Amino acid sequence: MENKDLFAHKSKSWDMSSRRVQNAKAIGDLIVKNIKLGKSMQVMDLGAGTGLLSYFIAPFVGKIVAVDSSPSMLKEFESKCDEFACKTEVKYIDIVQYDEPDSYDGVISSMTIHHIEDIPALLKKLNRMVKEGGFIALADLDSEDGSFHSDNNGVFHFGFDRHKLAEYAMEAGFSDVTFSTASTIQKPHGDFTVFLMTAKK
Repeated sequence: MENKDLFAHKSKSWDMSSRRVQNAKAIGDLIVKNIKLGKSMQVMDLGAGTGLLSYFIAPFVGKIVAVDSSPSMLKEFESKCDEFACKTEVKYIDIVQYDEPDSYDGVISSMTIHHIEDIPALLKKLNRMVKEGGFIALADLDSEDGSFHSDNNGVFHFGFDRHKLAEYAMEAGFSDVTFSTASTIQKPHGDFTVFLMTAKK
């Protein structure tokens, strides 16, 4: 199957939505509050896109590796990487094909995992890629009715049940799994809550 860049037509305007920026900032603030970050840390931003979440985490870590399967999104990321308050590296890669054991002090992610079909396999992979004592901080939608996206092409999950996701994380080898509500995205047809799940290896 051809790896089509589903975000090519959105990348230029992606950062223009203040709602999107506010959501990324709320998630970033919560990660900074809940995780002890440090300037010696190398962190992966899974589904980094144009770098909205990375921007808010950059002042607190040493390096961010932006991983995304959308070249157009990462081009936008690269175009403004001098604005980030840490070193950055981009990897045009699908997480499903990517595995680098013990490479990262932590993995952050915003609104990405609903695009990944096999969540238990993803969490096991992240557990391999995070160093001992490292963390994951994954933000996404609480369970919804499928109306959040106007087009559900490439969407595998209509949000997540927090208890089920916690079970998957623990089965993958993570501990101290906690959930917080990061923000509420208001759309004309309803309000959608966004959680942050943090866990330690």
